[in-house]
Amino acid sequence: MTTGQGRRTQGERDAITVEIGYALCSAAFAAVVVFGAVAGPAYVFGPPAGLRRVLVAAGLVLAVAMFGVRVASVLLRFGRAGQPSQPGRTRPDS
Repeated sequence: MTTGQGRRTQGERDAITVEIGYALCSAAFAAVVVFGAVAGPAYVFGPPAGLRRVLVAAGLVLAVAMFGVRVASVLLRFGRAGQPSQPGRTRPDS
């Protein structure tokens, strides 16, 4: 966003806030999908208790990992991407 020690503008702070919200919401959705894909069969097909615990634990571990990876990837990508110089523009030279 800004380089050096300069203060951020209100627009830059708003963009960061929106990006953090998007990162958290999309990460939560991805984590729910991963948990459902891994642990869902444990609830649908009714396997033995030991297998059910393994599937739920694996789903929980993978969901937490997915959440962290998704938040980090969205925020790192946002930090690398330069903002357009004018609203509505997608490239600085347009």
